[in-house]
Amino acid sequence: MMTRALLLSEDAEADNKPELEIFADDVQCGHGATSGALDDNLKFYLMARGIPEKEAEALLIQSFVGEAIETVPHEGARDALAARRCAGFGERP
Repeated sequence: MMTRALLLSEDAEADNKPELEIFADDVQCGHGATSGALDDNLKFYLMARGIPEKEAEALLIQSFVGEAIETVPHEGARDALAARRCAGFGERP
């Protein structure tokens, strides 16, 4: 189980509660969770190359969301999500 969360405000939080049921004597499991805000260094890098702050933030958010969208197995759903992700370029979702 893996959870990754992007926190977009000071009030945002991500809660994780891993659960496991064991039905055999030989079970291995692992889990991880990562959460955080946009990387200020990455945003600075984009802004130093002439990209306005809001667009730099949007690019970083889109790249984060894009990784999740790529894992959607249904092609139609994946394409719809990708189109929606790009529709709000320059605006925070």
